[in-house]
Amino acid sequence: MPRGLAGVLAAETELSDVRGREGFYHYRQYSAIELARKRTFEDVWHLMILGELPDPDQRVAFQQRTSALRAIPDSVRSLLPALAEAGASGNPLDEVRTALSLAGAARGVRPLYDTGREQRIEDALFASALVPTILTALHRLGRGQAPIEPRDDLPHAANYLYMLTGEEPARAPTSAIEKYLISTVDHGFNASTFTARVIASTGADLMACVVGALGALSGPLHGGAPSRALDTLDEIGTPDRIDPWIRQHVLSGDRIMGFGHPVYRTEDPRSRMLKGIAQDLGGDLVDFAVQVERRVVEILAELKPGRELHTNVEFFAGVVMELCGLPRTMFTPTFASARVVGWTANILEQAEDSKIIRPSARYVGPPPPQPVPSA
Repeated sequence: MPRGLAGVLAAETELSDVRGREGFYHYRQYSAIELARKRTFEDVWHLMILGELPDPDQRVAFQQRTSALRAIPDSVRSLLPALAEAGASGNPLDEVRTALSLAGAARGVRPLYDTGREQRIEDALFASALVPTILTALHRLGRGQAPIEPRDDLPHAANYLYMLTGEEPARAPTSAIEKYLISTVDHGFNASTFTARVIASTGADLMACVVGALGALSGPLHGGAPSRALDTLDEIGTPDRIDPWIRQHVLSGDRIMGFGHPVYRTEDPRSRMLKGIAQDLGGDLVDFAVQVERRVVEILAELKPGRELHTNVEFFAGVVMELCGLPRTMFTPTFASARVVGWTANILEQAEDSKIIRPSARYVGPPPPQPVPSA
């Protein structure tokens, strides 16, 4: 049995695929990177949930439909200050799970098993529209700032940055963040997506599925790496420390965040795109990151030949988000604000299959039955 179920086929999907040896992934029939370069976040959202790219009229209608779902229900809004105060980590991803459960209850979200396709779609759009609003509200409350109400006239990425900062963002950071969001909407049967599908297979409500996915994403080996990759650059500090720092950590068996991927055996295409975005934004941080990246790849190839360890999405994602002014505690929540679209698309697809996901395990403990000792 492969560790981590690597390579095990668990379902058929029409949503996306990752071709690790080619360095390519796609949403439905389109290259995800080409979508990020050519289309809007709403277009890709429409594609994932409704199955096709929208024409201009459909785009306007979809943006109006989803922007109307951004507001936090009043019964949940009143509880957010207490949630933010209770959060000791300062990471709104820890509190959004509770807020999202409350929002589902306030909306009356019913089990997938008991709802039809149209209602499931509406619940999916509600969850994806609401998560960014809750995340930014919790972030601001945790810093003693008032939440910023969403604006219906701004598209998804611009509205997200506006709710985070209270200022309408400039074109360059908005474009950079939108491309990042599109590039992270979905990525095959990663841990959080598979978690969402397992829960969906039980017929649970859509919010329960998303909350479970958020729990999986919170792990540092899944969604928690962008800020840690940037912390690596801070720890190295200066160019003269690059080689000794890398060699020390590789020889000690430490994981270098932002490098290696369980699927890709070549360069992560998301990393390649984000590196280009970072270089367009420019600055000393970008130059240093490129230098560190080159030496990490070279030293890993020297010390661990045949391992095919390359830069993954988190390394330059952290650089781009830093350059766009996002606080590091919001790196993984920003990832979540995009990935929720992929989760909900997978939840909708899984809900069409009535078979519960119930794999088996191979028992490797002491041979049974053993006599039970007397107390």
